[in-house]
Amino acid sequence: MTLLAGAEPFEQIGDSPSTRQVGVLLSHGFSGAPASMVPWAQALAAAGHSVSVPRLPGHGTRWQDMNRTRWQDWYGELERALERLAGHCERIVLAGLSMGGTLAIRLTEEYGPAGAKSLGDRLVGTVLVNPSLATQRKDARLLPLAQRFIGSFPGIAGDIAKPGVREVAYDRLPLKAAYSLQELWAVARADLSSFVTPLLLFQSVTDHVVEAVSSKILLEGVASSDVSHRLLHRSFHVATLDYDAPYIFEESIRWIGAHSEG
Repeated sequence: MTLLAGAEPFEQIGDSPSTRQVGVLLSHGFSGAPASMVPWAQALAAAGHSVSVPRLPGHGTRWQDMNRTRWQDWYGELERALERLAGHCERIVLAGLSMGGTLAIRLTEEYGPAGAKSLGDRLVGTVLVNPSLATQRKDARLLPLAQRFIGSFPGIAGDIAKPGVREVAYDRLPLKAAYSLQELWAVARADLSSFVTPLLLFQSVTDHVVEAVSSKILLEGVASSDVSHRLLHRSFHVATLDYDAPYIFEESIRWIGAHSEG
């Protein structure tokens, strides 16, 4: 199996008192790769945190490989990475972009204080960038049938305002995997009331991939009393590689520091 350049997982788990204090698990998006999260992970590591950016199954090779995976496979990979971080660090932060944000939401529901697999107060916060929970596209209604007969549609990668920046991602949208993502949306939406962990949400004002309805559902559904919502005016969907990336990095570092004290 040949990986695309930039699809390699990234992990930096240190032994210093600082890096043992906070571990941040970051998840890339649907049909994407760790490359979209590595600059953020590197900034967090430079700030003294341990970080992990797994490559989700089916990603970073060929789009056909992704059609052989389901959301449970992607989620399971993140759970294994979370177990490694939790075995090393005192406190945990979850972070994700797009579908990676959806997976981080589900992890928060299950591993937060109200979840069945709770880490208790060790899970100190969740940071999301343009997470997906729904779509208003009319053609999405055809997906349950289309995925049975059609392998892929044109891709959704590269929604970046900054010129010259390329996202490592498939140029096709694998339909069986996309249908599984819809199933994940339903699971995550149904359990939002168990999301009680502090939340920092970054939302692009202009996003050609994930509509604003997803952030609306999230903000109206979570039960957390500590919610911060930051609008990004200069970036499109892949904001972690766009104009607002430095702001996301700096603000998340500040926020994580404030929520992991003591």
